[in-house]
Amino acid sequence: MPQLPDDLDAVAVRTWCSLALEALGRERAEIDAINVYPIADGDTGTNLYLTVESAAAAVEAVFAAHETGATAPATADAVRAMAHGALIGARGNSGTILAQLLRGMAGVLADGGDAAHLRLALARAADAARRAVAHPVEGTVLTVAAAAAEAAEGDSAAGGEPDLRTVVHAAYDGALAALARTPEQLAVLGRAGVVDAGGRGLVAVLGALVETVTGQAPVRGPRTARGKAPTPVDGGSVLGLPVGGTPVEGVPAAGFPAGGVPAAGFPAGGVPEADVPLGEGPLDCPEDGGAGPAFEVIYLLEAGDEQVARLRTRLDALGDSLVVVGGDGLWHVHVHVDDAGAAVEAGVEAGRPYRIRITHFATESGHDLRVHAEPAQRAVVVVVPGDGLVGLCTEAGATTVIARPGEPPASGELVDAIRRAHAREVVLLPNDAALRHTAAAAAEQARTEGVRVALVPTRAAVQGIAALAVHEPDRGFDEDVVAMTAAAGATRYAELAVAERQSWTMAGICQAGDILGLIDGDVAVIGADVPATARTVLDRMLAAGGELVTLVLGEDVPDSLAEALEEHVREGYLAVDTVVYRGGHQRAPLLIGVE
Repeated sequence: MPQLPDDLDAVAVRTWCSLALEALGRERAEIDAINVYPIADGDTGTNLYLTVESAAAAVEAVFAAHETGATAPATADAVRAMAHGALIGARGNSGTILAQLLRGMAGVLADGGDAAHLRLALARAADAARRAVAHPVEGTVLTVAAAAAEAAEGDSAAGGEPDLRTVVHAAYDGALAALARTPEQLAVLGRAGVVDAGGRGLVAVLGALVETVTGQAPVRGPRTARGKAPTPVDGGSVLGLPVGGTPVEGVPAAGFPAGGVPAAGFPAGGVPEADVPLGEGPLDCPEDGGAGPAFEVIYLLEAGDEQVARLRTRLDALGDSLVVVGGDGLWHVHVHVDDAGAAVEAGVEAGRPYRIRITHFATESGHDLRVHAEPAQRAVVVVVPGDGLVGLCTEAGATTVIARPGEPPASGELVDAIRRAHAREVVLLPNDAALRHTAAAAAEQARTEGVRVALVPTRAAVQGIAALAVHEPDRGFDEDVVAMTAAAGATRYAELAVAERQSWTMAGICQAGDILGLIDGDVAVIGADVPATARTVLDRMLAAGGELVTLVLGEDVPDSLAEALEEHVREGYLAVDTVVYRGGHQRAPLLIGVE
């Protein structure tokens, strides 16, 4: 049996993220099914799962980068990675608020993980999340978070110094009791007979924290400081439900009356009629179900505090459901508006928006109009290393996912892109060897939803460009996949990188600041500057033959480099053509492909 932590160190944070992801994975469908406020768009569980998946992946990356293996990473590194991962991967209102809760906790837990720090972390988290929402409403995840913090603090007021286990139990019990009361605070929840979906997801996350600290999942039913269960709603069972979603004492799960027929307009089985996950409804939307804004707009934003303060004011005037979370120059923006262009333009004026995602809602049902459109026969989903290649791939008919430096997409983001492609058949191009397992998981998930997915194992963007160039949607699926795979396989790839420290490579010892030329993933050239190294790499690659050179330039690379390399190829290699693309903000200053 593993040793239980006395405080929340890096290993405990890693375990918490893993258990939270498992818990949300088990409860995702049921949380989706009880998402009735303010519209039954049925994706709160999915949004929370994807948010925690991104947080867990960021923590795993910290452990993977810890080279010695003798000791664990610093706690501060783990909690900050957790918060950052949640921020960049947040989905919907609930996911965005959960990201802010984790960020609020990380700011305190970075200094210590004992009981006193955890109590303060919970309080800071609840306060930060409430301040992030433009118009907070009680009976939501904000209420549940505040109750967890109050219960943890109230436990300390009873006297003495409680240990970590007592604090996590108190926080969980307080959250579960508050969850059961949410139907009393929001009439729409009471009418549907369900608890708040976001709050239930938070209870699952806190339950995972209990299991991390105590080694046991929370008992079925609430524990309170005085040993009393919360009062049932309308004489029925506690609607909060224990971890795992099992009904209490034979009472059906929240949102499902006896006999298994879901409430709130869901078909039998609890699956929403829409087959594409949609943007979550606003926390501050009117309860009368009236028509709201037409678009959900989400983006990450690089901007300063003053610019974000002005952005909040402008977006609040444009629409509702405004949630802006983050800090230290990086923010996650979520808003519902009628003018999506104005919302994005506001972000451009405030700083540098990216990972922009716009969902259109039908005015009556709140459902994405694409749900009702006939799916295309075939589509291509491609991961690109910078925003500069988005236009190229989009013009070729592909759905794109941007992988920014240090921010690889999670499997949920790839699944989301496959759904957005809205096709019966999808070819997935990951364009990174490190994304092989992530892409495989996404493909498997999409197949369970009835989409035929073929994964072409492209390891670099230039291979993806080559595959996309031969894509023909009118021919047979298998034939098209074979042609794309062959084109990718016939493309050798290289990239230039800057060495961060002295290390051994297959080309010898490099020093910090050296320019490395990697061919097919291995260091082949060590140089002093980008132009000379690029020429050497090209010569090595073209020595084996080739007909076409593809150059993808990074954001800060001048056009003169491309011109010099084009001339180098033209003078040294007859009948070899060169094409140049701008890759934008990508990890490598230069990508090279030779076909």
